[in-house]
Amino acid sequence: MRKACIFDLDGTLLDRSGSIPAFLKRQHERFYEHLGHIPFDSYKEQFIHLDQRGYVWKDVVYQQLLEHFQVNDIDAETLLDDYVENFHLDCQAFTGVVDTLQQLRSNGIALGMITNGRTQFQLKNLRAIGIEAYFQTILISEQEGMAKPAKEIFEKALSLLQVKAEEAIYVGDHPVNDVQAARAIGMKGIWKRDEYWPVPAETDGIIDHIPDLLAHFVK
Repeated sequence: MRKACIFDLDGTLLDRSGSIPAFLKRQHERFYEHLGHIPFDSYKEQFIHLDQRGYVWKDVVYQQLLEHFQVNDIDAETLLDDYVENFHLDCQAFTGVVDTLQQLRSNGIALGMITNGRTQFQLKNLRAIGIEAYFQTILISEQEGMAKPAKEIFEKALSLLQVKAEEAIYVGDHPVNDVQAARAIGMKGIWKRDEYWPVPAETDGIIDHIPDLLAHFVK
């Protein structure tokens, strides 16, 4: 019997692909004096290209972005600070996330989260989409001093939720860091489909939308 469900955040519960363009639009407007000569679509597309789905930290992204557009009258640190302080204002969850978390909790399923990233940044994003309270444990790589796909961070989440690996499902969008890593320690690994990534070589299920997950908890 499945007793727990542990989630990734970005690309799984948080619609980063929808949130990033909304944030960039407002950033482009806030710094229009320095960025206004760059068409917004070009600014957005170059950021997304350099960002590599969030796997490149933004100090590097903004430095390369300014170099690409040959902008010299604003520095990367200023744009990075704006990202850290304001990204959460444009965060949005995927459709059905809150309802699905509510249903899982009401059915007695323990909920956890493992996400790579900076602690305060990820906490602000969680709170912005209103889902922090649903989780009994939230592990963020910076705070834990370890990151996915290390087995230790998965094992810690299971220990905190007081469940065995075979009693838990892990849901994430990354084929290796999420699905493969979870399955390697005996958890059921569900892939939240993301066309950016290749289909995992092995998976215990594929969902297109978070509410689809509920079918995996039917007895």
